[in-house]
Amino acid sequence: MPARLNPKPPARSKLGLPRNPLHRPVRAFALMVLTAAATVAAAQSANELPDMGNPADAVLSQGEEYRVGVMIVRGLRDQGRLVDDPETSEYLQALGSRLAAQVPEGGDRFRFFFVRDPSINAFALPGGFIGVNHGLVLAAANESELASVLAHEMAHVTQRHIARSIRAEGRQSLASAAAILAAILIGAATGTPDAAQAGIAIAQGTALQQRINFTRANEYEADRVGIGYLAAAGFDVNAMPDFFETLGRHAGLGGQQVPEFFQTHPVTANRIAESRNRAAQVRRPPQPESETFPLARERLRVIAAAEDADVEPYYAARRKRGGGDPELGDRYGEALVRLRAGDGAAAAAILQPLVAGHEGLTLLHATLGQALLAAGRTDAALASFRHALALFPRNVPLSVRYAEALMSAGRAREAHELLLDLFNNVPPMPE
Repeated sequence: MPARLNPKPPARSKLGLPRNPLHRPVRAFALMVLTAAATVAAAQSANELPDMGNPADAVLSQGEEYRVGVMIVRGLRDQGRLVDDPETSEYLQALGSRLAAQVPEGGDRFRFFFVRDPSINAFALPGGFIGVNHGLVLAAANESELASVLAHEMAHVTQRHIARSIRAEGRQSLASAAAILAAILIGAATGTPDAAQAGIAIAQGTALQQRINFTRANEYEADRVGIGYLAAAGFDVNAMPDFFETLGRHAGLGGQQVPEFFQTHPVTANRIAESRNRAAQVRRPPQPESETFPLARERLRVIAAAEDADVEPYYAARRKRGGGDPELGDRYGEALVRLRAGDGAAAAAILQPLVAGHEGLTLLHATLGQALLAAGRTDAALASFRHALALFPRNVPLSVRYAEALMSAGRAREAHELLLDLFNNVPPMPE
């Protein structure tokens, strides 16, 4: 019988693709890799309880986190991004320390600073460094709203979310890499590059979703822990959901108008509802808020504004809308505008009655001394600073401003003695 000229057609799979015996090991290995990737992903999603973190197996130790945070803060300072202002720095640190006192352990490691950025945002750095954009303070309606942001960021630190994120990212990267490798091998085995591209896209999408889910879990946990800090420190716990809702209404949550805080801290209706529900369970009444918050907010509005920006129309519009006596913060802001324009006499005229009516606010004393000095009334300025320091010994902003006044008056030796005493008794700061 003559030999057949046409060989037997190759066997085809159910998809119509030719079967190649050489591809069987490749397909088997791809299936094994894909199964391993799915197992890793499933193991991650199976554990629904919050991972409280374990310093023993964290990627970064607390000492390493602190060193990383210091480097980042130094970089921000070198770039001129920090608001180096003794008055607002002291206020923020005092506000943060009130919350940090509620942290079970390690509350003394927190450091708070303002960032010269008009966008609404705040962030936690490794090592307990909390940064707040000055634009967020301008958007806050009261002190409790600002405190709620600090408490949320502090919870990111106490729950070790940064180190845990790095550890989770490593696990997700492993699962993602395994899935991508499996997709490539399957594409090679079937001879269809489209299958490989589709598999890679699915793997990358899965890894992205896992990352988003991990971030959302962190945000929910930070809200829950942060509300606990707020309540223990005597702040209004409803300020957290109130602030989220205010930003949402203000921005409309659309397009480029979404505040940066929402982009870096994903906020959903469910998250707002959960935080409001948790706040409703708190039975402790909030304490009265300090009078320093409106002063610090208006000080940031003026000193952080661009050099060519005219802030005076803002206060003129506030006066027109208010009708009656302007609020303390508005009057203080007007004085700062006058001082910024070089009119120290006008600034002092506004500040003197404010100091008489609110003698316990160091921020007013410091600015009054600066205004008197700018008006050429050096002796009155030095006397004002001496009186203020008698009331508040070794207060950092008052001591720094008094030393500046002494140096401008040619009394550098007295300034040196004043600052040396401060340096030996108060933890030193860059200022």
